[in-house]
Amino acid sequence: MSFQNLIYKVENNLATITVNRPDKLNALNALTVQEISAAVKQANSENDVRIIVITGAGEKSFVAGADISEFEGLNEEQSRALAQAGQDAFFVIENSPKPVIAAVNGFALGGGCELAMACHLRIAAENARFGQPEVKLGLIPAYGGTQRLTKLIGKTKALELMITTDMINAAEALQLGLVNYVVPQAELMNKTHELASKIMKQAPLAVAGVIRCVNDFYKQVNGFQSEVEVFGKCFKTEDNKEGVAAFKEKRNPVFRGK
Repeated sequence: MSFQNLIYKVENNLATITVNRPDKLNALNALTVQEISAAVKQANSENDVRIIVITGAGEKSFVAGADISEFEGLNEEQSRALAQAGQDAFFVIENSPKPVIAAVNGFALGGGCELAMACHLRIAAENARFGQPEVKLGLIPAYGGTQRLTKLIGKTKALELMITTDMINAAEALQLGLVNYVVPQAELMNKTHELASKIMKQAPLAVAGVIRCVNDFYKQVNGFQSEVEVFGKCFKTEDNKEGVAAFKEKRNPVFRGK
């Protein structure tokens, strides 16, 4: 599949999705949102892909927000459809059985912050900036921002950031638990690949099971029951047998995702 606003590359079991609109600071228009969803689905359908990385083109911006030019003239019904399309696309990321890592290489504002939060893990360059400035436009975050930011950093601080529109730097994002790591810009992709390599050594089906159970914690379903179900399914896998055998034989396991 070819993309107009993305660069899609698979190498060493890693699918890298790069939002490629540097002249617009990688702002999200409707097509880009659709393509991100399609690219994540494609990565999940490819057997050789183990990890998915989402980043932005250039060194200034991950995604600097939504493309506001598309907002002009929308009526209420159309704006609801726009928000729903964004949420649907980001649920594809959040529910991906393959881990999705955001490599945040600059501004992650509005829809860009929401995109990063939909990913399972986030690594930020030192120059990254995060924020939800939608109320400056008389709007609210609508691609899941009000929900995910609250879940990640807590109600009090999330409310403050959203209603003051304050931006935070990468160090503050790390302190709040919004990102997992902060590294110099030049080391961003190396750190991302290092983390991906560590995850790739684990059993793919078990990793997918952990993602499902953690997501269930936020879905008002019985996450404890999900644990029981996923745990039972893991026992039927070849990966489980390999993991136990490798432990007994004091060697590194070779998992095949079966």
